[in-house]
Amino acid sequence: MLKTVHIFLKIIFFAVVLSLWSCASDTNRKAASAKKDKKEQADKLQQIINRRKLVALTDYNSINYYIYRGEPMGYQYEMLEKFTKYLGIQLELRIEENLEKGFKLLEKGDVDVIAMGLTVTGKRKSQFDFTDPLIITRQVLVQRMPKGWQKMSTRDQIERQLLRSSLELAGKTIHVEAGSIFKKRLETLMDEIADTIYIIEDEREVEDLIAAVANGEIDYTVADEHIALINEQVYPGIDTKMPISFPQKLAWALKKEEDKALLNEINLWLNTFNDTFEARVIYNKYFKNSRVRYLAKSEYTSFNEGHLSAYDETIKQVAAEINWDWRLLASLIYQESEFKPDVVSWAGAYGLMQLMPVVMEQFGIDSTASPEEQIRIGGKFIQYLDRQIPASVTDSSERIKFILASYNAGVGHVLDARRLAKKYKKNPNVWTDETDFFMLNKSKPAFYHDSVVYYGYARGEETYAFVEQIIDRYDHYRNLIVE
Repeated sequence: MLKTVHIFLKIIFFAVVLSLWSCASDTNRKAASAKKDKKEQADKLQQIINRRKLVALTDYNSINYYIYRGEPMGYQYEMLEKFTKYLGIQLELRIEENLEKGFKLLEKGDVDVIAMGLTVTGKRKSQFDFTDPLIITRQVLVQRMPKGWQKMSTRDQIERQLLRSSLELAGKTIHVEAGSIFKKRLETLMDEIADTIYIIEDEREVEDLIAAVANGEIDYTVADEHIALINEQVYPGIDTKMPISFPQKLAWALKKEEDKALLNEINLWLNTFNDTFEARVIYNKYFKNSRVRYLAKSEYTSFNEGHLSAYDETIKQVAAEINWDWRLLASLIYQESEFKPDVVSWAGAYGLMQLMPVVMEQFGIDSTASPEEQIRIGGKFIQYLDRQIPASVTDSSERIKFILASYNAGVGHVLDARRLAKKYKKNPNVWTDETDFFMLNKSKPAFYHDSVVYYGYARGEETYAFVEQIIDRYDHYRNLIVE
């Protein structure tokens, strides 16, 4: 009997020990998991640096991001470019006009930052982290100047016919961009004036709504003051002097909690950069320079049916003949000449596609060739280069990079870089992060004196940048220009 009791007590003892061990293990696992989560949060910035790319979301308009004569422009674009240059990484821009969809992409981790000039509100701060402000602004009513205002003798005559008090909004119909914070502000005003304001959420963007006020299609809209003021330069028949909010902060949004290291780095950079002359130049360029406003609406902009140059039709025809995306060919031409047909380089390269004299002679043209002929011969030269690249380069996107490098440096130097890649156990059939390293360093004696190198010294940094810049611009064109 005592033996049975003794065995029973042993069983209870081991059960208790096992239970305590299990609880301790579970606690340790949770602590380890929490530690891992914390480490992942702290490493967010490092992850971005390791992949050498910041993925940012913005919207397509004449303030934030657009193309003018082949060159990416926009306040948010330039600020993001400056920040990524500060980090020494690349910028990948994605476009999303629907803000709610944009926030979902941020929550999922598909993008690192939203750069749309977002107003910082209490509700948004509870859901996302925000950087220090890039801009301080306020919301204003956009209304049309009274009929015949140009002929009115005094400003008082004009003022008497414009809304200047929130009480005067009672009974008015105001169109606002769907999903914006403007609706919430007007609802608050409704409560404050104890009267009805008819709010219509419109799928059009703010700038389109401002244009609709200017042309008489609608009577009122709401915009951030800095946007309203620059549009006032384009549409002098509108008034933007009535504020409907207190000053507000506009900032970049980041995923809540996870991005503290990135958030701190952006704020550190902003605090320094915003005090520089360069920052003032960028701000004045987009918010005080009326010329930029007209550039954004000009013929060769992404707002005007995706025109990049006067030669788009020829570029499209030649691109189809060589099986390239026309926007890629356009990016190459912009890189070479900025769409200027009479440019001559220090080395004697001529025209839109900067063809060397020996190439022009090879294909039977000279400096009298028309822009269209230049593009067509440039297409034939690209096909010629394509035939020199070994068939083992099967990936089409990588093959294009080899062709671009050959266009800049000559096929011989590119084949040298491939031989170096093979010798040093890299993949000679892949340009990015493989063969490009050897082209980049082909100006160093250790490489251009190597026994596998037949064509000697090359300014490899120039070729490396040439390929990178064309592909980067092509990505912008794909973002904003219809195929």
